[in-house]
Amino acid sequence: MTEGEGRYPEKQRIPADFNEPLLVEEILGGRKELFRLLVERYQQKVHAMGLSFFHNQEDAADFTQDVFIRSYRSLATFRGQSRFSTWLYRIAYNTAVNSINRRKEYHSLAEEPVTEDESPELHILRVAAQEAVRSAVAELPEKYRVCVDLYFFYDCSIREIGEITGFPENTIKSHVFRGKKLLREKLADEQ
Repeated sequence: MTEGEGRYPEKQRIPADFNEPLLVEEILGGRKELFRLLVERYQQKVHAMGLSFFHNQEDAADFTQDVFIRSYRSLATFRGQSRFSTWLYRIAYNTAVNSINRRKEYHSLAEEPVTEDESPELHILRVAAQEAVRSAVAELPEKYRVCVDLYFFYDCSIREIGEITGFPENTIKSHVFRGKKLLREKLADEQ
């Protein structure tokens, strides 16, 4: 590396195993253009969270933009004590909760995109399975849905869900356990 050049070249795609705390340091050190790497990595998941709360593309897009603006402005508060994704999802969750303050609506994140390179038969099976899971998760009580989504679809640990939602860890464990039980029952009934 030459003097003044950081670890992450400007046009490089973000590697799967990159060091997020180091990247944050470089952004805070003046390489602000690198923030786009974090946006590229987390934009889809933040947008999906927006869809879960707001139920339409326009509001989800506004939400996504708002979350990344807030996270950029607060980047100096990221200490690296948790994963960057946990820190970002906490901002996203709080932004959503504050935005819907009184509506208290939440829709599951169970929908996964279907790839274009699969066979028509596999596509139909995948869509049917997604719909069954989406329907079953949608019927869960809200407190279970949030925990189940973060645990299974965002791959967050119990501790991270606590950091994101503010729920106590034992409550989260209970919500995930009960949510899984209800999902099993619901999906078994549909077979």
